Amino acid sequence: MSEHPLRPTRRAVLAGTLGALGALAAAGPLARAADRLPPIGGTAPADWSRAVIDSTMKRYTPDKIGGWGYTLGLYLYGQYLFYKRTGEKKYLDYIIAWYDRFITDSGISNSFTNLDSMRSCQMLPLLYAETGRKKYKTAADQLRKRFPSYPRTSDGGMFHATSKVGQLWGDGVYMAQPFLALYGAAFNDGAYCFEESAKNLVVYFSHLREPAKGLLYHAYDEDGSESWASGTGHHSKYHWARAIGWFGMATIDILEVLPANHPRRAALIEIVQFLAAGYQRYQDASTGRWYQVVDRGGDSKNWLETSASSMYTFTMARGVQRGYLPASYQAVADKGYAGVLKKISLDSDGLTKITDICEGTNVGDLSYYYARARKTNDFHGLGAFLIMNEQYMH
Repeated sequence: MSEHPLRPTRRAVLAGTLGALGALAAAGPLARAADRLPPIGGTAPADWSRAVIDSTMKRYTPDKIGGWGYTLGLYLYGQYLFYKRTGEKKYLDYIIAWYDRFITDSGISNSFTNLDSMRSCQMLPLLYAETGRKKYKTAADQLRKRFPSYPRTSDGGMFHATSKVGQLWGDGVYMAQPFLALYGAAFNDGAYCFEESAKNLVVYFSHLREPAKGLLYHAYDEDGSESWASGTGHHSKYHWARAIGWFGMATIDILEVLPANHPRRAALIEIVQFLAAGYQRYQDASTGRWYQVVDRGGDSKNWLETSASSMYTFTMARGVQRGYLPASYQAVADKGYAGVLKKISLDSDGLTKITDICEGTNVGDLSYYYARARKTNDFHGLGAFLIMNEQYMH
């Protein structure tokens, strides 16, 4: 059956509403000229977001860039932010071409048995607003209907996967909760969506936080049966950088749409403040970046990781902009921004390279985290970079 786009007035209203959500097209603090540093051995493009996206589009057509998964959802969301800034339709067309590999008039074929599979759905309400195509709302509705039956811990935290009974992983909140909050704002479903998304952040935080350091542990297991959760608190032992970065960005994105009078809003702002204090405490003084295992900078096998550094920088910059954080954190964010820019350069073909990006990572011990591959142009890093850079480019 053919689709009938929304009437222009309705589309304009919806697009205008969504334009203020998540990290969309919101004016960020201007990057300091001194911090927009060229890469070592090269000349910086005028716009690093454009350079990264153009390079990626040259490397991959939409049908070759990869299958459904959270890393592509992260990257394409970053590309969408660039499109919203520039208004250049070819960048939206590329995103649509990728999503249309998976979204049909019937929606999406996905049983959503883990939170990772949900991340790419963040774009569905946005694509619906941009195009008026019903299939994007149909697919978004399918995921929304999944939440009431999705398994949870006794205090309401969504399992990282249906197969990981009782487990809450810090990265999981970014995969599902920003979509849920955005869906609530877009489709007048806030009574359920706002409360459920905010509650999950609070529940996860209660189990993962380490108050003495201002950091989060990677994961929690409700009954403590996992080998990594055998100690007091049933949490894992180490502070993996990107899990903490995912958590910060999720909290910021939900605050963007949560009503000003929502009863959990203050708790989410406190989470941002807690995380920012930890980010400041453990920022590497010489580079401005953060370590793979955040609090073990002195270990010779540890290394400075680019995707988490981008996430921390974004969270603090947006936190200052929104008034969640004191203005003093802007200097911490700016130092992080300058540090991340040192990890991007142009190769011999004039295409961008972003280095020292951790590959996808499970819960493990120190040797496991240290030994994770340090990749170049991994989509974890490309997406995080774009989200950070768009905060600074507005």
